[in-house]
Amino acid sequence: MSDTIAAVATAPGAGAIGILRLSGPESVSILEGVFRPLSGPPMSRRPDRQLVYGELLDGEGAVIDRCLATVTRGPGSYTGEDTAELQCHGSPTVLAMGLEALFARGARQAGPGEFTKRAFLNGRMDLTQAEAVVDLIDAQTREAARQAAGQLAGALSGRIGGIYDSLTDLMAHFHAVLDYPDEDIEPLEAEQIEAALRAAVGELKALRDTYRRGRQLTEGVPCAIVGRPNAGKSTLFNALVGYDRAIVTSVPGTTRDTVEERVRLGGVLLRLIDTAGLRETEDTVERIGVERSRAAMERAELILVLWDGSSPVTEEDGQLLARAVELAPTVLVHTKADLPSAPVPFLSLDPMPPVVELSARTGQGLAELEAAVAALFPPERARAAGELLTNARQAQAVERAAQALERAEEALAGGMTPDAVLTEAELAMSALGELTGRTLREDITARIFERFCVGK
Repeated sequence: MSDTIAAVATAPGAGAIGILRLSGPESVSILEGVFRPLSGPPMSRRPDRQLVYGELLDGEGAVIDRCLATVTRGPGSYTGEDTAELQCHGSPTVLAMGLEALFARGARQAGPGEFTKRAFLNGRMDLTQAEAVVDLIDAQTREAARQAAGQLAGALSGRIGGIYDSLTDLMAHFHAVLDYPDEDIEPLEAEQIEAALRAAVGELKALRDTYRRGRQLTEGVPCAIVGRPNAGKSTLFNALVGYDRAIVTSVPGTTRDTVEERVRLGGVLLRLIDTAGLRETEDTVERIGVERSRAAMERAELILVLWDGSSPVTEEDGQLLARAVELAPTVLVHTKADLPSAPVPFLSLDPMPPVVELSARTGQGLAELEAAVAALFPPERARAAGELLTNARQAQAVERAAQALERAEEALAGGMTPDAVLTEAELAMSALGELTGRTLREDITARIFERFCVGK
C-alpha cells in the first residue's frame, strides 16, 4: 500500500455533487498539484477536515471546476492513511477530467472496495465492519439500514469478541499450567472447562440462529404467490412491483415459469415470486412450470395463497392453504374483491392465517395486505441493532466454531486429556478469527471486497 489511489466516490451519472477521493502517502501533494485555494495557505498547511474553496485544474493549469477540497491525515482517516477529497459539481465530464489530472500527478485508479480494504488492513475496522459498509450501501429498508449501521459501529464484533476472549482465557490458563510448572498455578478442573465450553456453545448457537433474519434483511424474504390458474397471481405481482412485469391474460396457464422481483411491502423487503397456476395438466411446458411453483413454495419464507373470490372454493384450494400453513407464514388473499363474491367455506385451520380481501385492479385491500405482512415480520427491538449474521460466510464460520466446541465437549465427557479437548477449542478460535479477520486467507479477503463498488 505504498501507492496512492484515486476514484470517483459518488454514483455514476449526473448530479449536483460529485466526489473525487484519494488515499495513500502522496494524497496531499497530489491534491496540491490539481487544486488551488482561492485564499489562504496551500492544502499541506491546512488542518484536517477543513473545507477549502478553490479551483480544480487540469494538467495544463486550466480551470476544470470551482469546488471544495479537504484533507484528513492518517492514522485518523477512514483508511488509516493520508486522504483527500474534492467535492465538485456532479458532471461526469468534470469528474473524468479531474480524475485524469489526479492520475497525471501519480495516483492510480482504485479497485472495487480498495478504500475499505485499506481501512481493514490498516486496522481501522475489522472484517464484519467492512462487510457492514456494503450492507449499508445496499440497504433497502429502515431495519436493514439500522442493522448495517449497528454492525459498522461494532455490535457484531463485540459479540464475537466476547466469545473469542473467553476461549482465549481458557487457552491461556491451560498453557500457563504447562509452561510454568514451578509457579504453582492451579490447573483447570474438568468442571471449569465444561462450563466455559457450554457457555460458548450456547452463545454461538444463539448467534447462528440470527442468520435467517439477517439474510432476510439483506436479501429479502422469499415470498411465493400461489394459487389456481387465473386466481390473480400475476395481476397482484404486477400491482406490488408497480409495473407490468408478468404477463396477464384471461387464458388459464399463461404463466409457465417463476418470475422474481424485489419489493418493499409493509416495511419488509420481499423477494416476490410469481408462480404458475397449480393444477394437473398434460401440457409438458406448463407441467414443468407447476413443478417449479411447488419448489418455490417449499423454499419460501412467506406464502401468499390466492383464492379467486368470484369463484367457488374447491377442495384443492383448501389443501393448498393447509400445505402453505405447514411450510411458512401465510396470508390468505381473496382476490377480485371488485367482482360479485362467491360463498367462502368456514375455515378451522390451526393456526389460522390472516385473511385479506383484495382487488389488485382497483387497489382495494393492498393496505391491509401490507399490514398483514408487517405483522408477520415485526422489527426485532429486543436484539441490539447490528448483532445479526447477514451473509453465508459469517454463518458458516459460526457453525464451524460451534461444531468444534461441541466436539470438545464430547471429548471432555469421554475422558480425553485436556490438551485434546483444547485442540478443538483452538479450531473454534480460528473459525471465529475468520469472522473478524484475525485469521483469514488472502483469497477470501479479495473475494469479500469484490462485492464493493469502486470509490468505496
